[in-house]
Amino acid sequence: MHFVVLTLFKEMVETIMNTSIMGRALEKGLISLDVIDIRDYAENKHNRVDDYPYGGGAGMVMQAGPVYKACEVARKLIDPDCVSSGNNVNASETDNCAEHKRTRLIYLSPIGRPFTQEVAKELSKEENLIFLCGHYEGIDERALELEADDYISLGDFVLTGGELPAICIMDAVARLVPGVLSNDESASDESFEGNTLEYPQYTRPEEFMGMRVPDVLLSGHHANIRQWRREQSLIRTRDRRPDLFEKVELDKKDKKFLQGLEK
Repeated sequence: MHFVVLTLFKEMVETIMNTSIMGRALEKGLISLDVIDIRDYAENKHNRVDDYPYGGGAGMVMQAGPVYKACEVARKLIDPDCVSSGNNVNASETDNCAEHKRTRLIYLSPIGRPFTQEVAKELSKEENLIFLCGHYEGIDERALELEADDYISLGDFVLTGGELPAICIMDAVARLVPGVLSNDESASDESFEGNTLEYPQYTRPEEFMGMRVPDVLLSGHHANIRQWRREQSLIRTRDRRPDLFEKVELDKKDKKFLQGLEK
């Protein structure tokens, strides 16, 4: 999996992505990362990439030119023989990428579709992903019309830029790449798998401030442990995320367990 990030703050992305599990995955070559500074493609001697918005209003807007050039550099970095003509141009006539699969370029924005574990799985099937991080009041719409293939939002809130959402998405996607997690079962046994939240976890000591680890986890009986974990996941999801619980597929054993809780 190859990630390319277009940003005004390279160090922010590189510092976090070179830490912990992501850092080890980069060292092992399981994922790769290129970070492109959009300021390198500024069209003035002061390296400014923003200007006042037409029509007035607060804040500044990132200019189309530098963003478009940086996007084209990112695409050429992935495929040196491919130069995109943009989404709104007839590829068969003017785009020598016509025989290539266009790399998905994602713009991180509150107007995008919500990011979920299902979206992470979808993105993990790609070989390359480009993330465009906006700042200020956003990016000139013309650059987005030419380059953005997908719009993704981390949630219904506003951040100062797209770097943190890009990092979160790369982390979630990279975890699904084989070998990134030390235990292959880890990625398939976490929250949101099957629309359930993860069960409670415990470690040593067996007792802490009068609270004991549930006996079933100390029993060594793997079938009972699996059943307990399933039941705890159902309880957590029902109580904390009823919106998710509506989507959970319940078997007969699940239904019997939940009915017993209502008595």
